[in-house]
Formats: sequence, C-alpha cells, structure tokens
Amino acid sequence: MKITIIQVGQTPEPMLDRYERFEPQYQNLLLRSGQDFEFETAAIIDGEKFPDIASLQGIVITGSAFGVYDSPPWIDDLREFIVDAYAANIAMLGICFGHQIMADALGGKVEKSNKGWGIGRHVYRVEQKPVFMNGIGDEIAIAASHQDQVIVAPKNAEVFMASDFTPNAGLIYNNGRVISMQPHPEFNATYSKALVDRLDDGRLSKEQAKEAHISLDKPMNQAEVGAGLAQFFKKTVKG
Repeated sequence: MKITIIQVGQTPEPMLDRYERFEPQYQNLLLRSGQDFEFETAAIIDGEKFPDIASLQGIVITGSAFGVYDSPPWIDDLREFIVDAYAANIAMLGICFGHQIMADALGGKVEKSNKGWGIGRHVYRVEQKPVFMNGIGDEIAIAASHQDQVIVAPKNAEVFMASDFTPNAGLIYNNGRVISMQPHPEFNATYSKALVDRLDDGRLSKEQAKEAHISLDKPMNQAEVGAGLAQFFKKTVKG
C-alpha cells in the first residue's frame, strides 16, 4: 500500500537541526503499529505539483503554518484536489491544517478561534468509535498546536472526537474513506515542548507556556491513535 503525503508545512527552520522533518513524523505514526506501507511525498509547499489522483491509493494532508484564509499559491489547487479525491473515494487523512482545509473544501467553516491557542496535551472525548479505532478508550490525549478551528463541520461529516475547547476535533466523513483530526498524533512530547517554547515570545503567556509544558509530561495516546489510523488505511486503501 502506498500513502502519498501532501506536504503543505514543515518543521520550523530553527528546529531542523534538532528534530525530524514532517515527512518521517507522519511515516512513523503509521508504521509504529507494524503495518507495511510505502510512502511518497509531494512537497507542495516547495512548489512540487499535485499528483494525479487516479494514481493514488491513500493520502495524508499535513499540518501547516498557513490558515485556510491565507493565500499561498497552492491553496485553491489543494481545495480542488481534496474535492476530487473525495469524489474518487480515495482514502484520505488530514491532520491540523489538513483537518481544517478538508472541512473548508467540503463545505464546513473554519476560523481563527477566539479561544486562543490550543497548545500542549489536550484530552478529547471519543463521541463515537470508528470500527478501525477499537483499541482506543472513551478519552484520548494527544498533543495540540493550533489557533484555528473547524467551527461548522461539513454536512457530510460526523464528529467522532471532541472537547470543550475543540468541539469539532475529529471528523469522519460519510463515505467512510475520509477522516481528519485537529491535534497532532505524529508529535511526541519533546517536539511539542519545543513548539511551546517557540510561542513563549508573547504569543503565549508565561502561565500558558508553563501549563502546556507540564501537561506534556503526562501520558499520551500516540500509539493507539497511530494504530487506529494505520488500520483505517489498511481497510480503505485501494489496490
């Protein structure tokens, strides 16, 4: 099975000497459960072209420093790519910005939240359990790093993961082949703490940064969520 990573973001430049780039983080998320995937990356953020949808088996749309309201040269093409991939029933996963742009392209509404930064370890209620996520409990804890949120979910999607801070934190689409989530199961605690430190420059208060650091010392459900997402691709990938 081949998973195509649509890369629209990257590890911040000052962190690249200490931390992995985006691509291996997403690969490791899906591989750690022992599934056998091949990967290719379309680095859209670096000017590479979108792949031919007819050739794809599974898609991951990454996080990004951009918002859906921004205007990088590729964003309208990305919306069109998402709509076409959905129509073609390609298995597709969106994380953070990927979650937001998928909702935006498929009829939802995304805004910069007036709640401010969602940062550190967040705990989400599992509102309904997709069949491929039988290994998770009624709550899951995952690292988050976002200001934007899906305010209104598309009509063709249902919420499967939620919190008071992020009511539309996880969406599963009615065709059963598309899923997305706001938090970052690919981020480990060390990487997430480094992201908190980058925001400790006035974007976060000292107390917010401290609380986020402390939260990231608690256990998270990366492995369980990664295994569930790997099962999602195993069950839905074409070919």
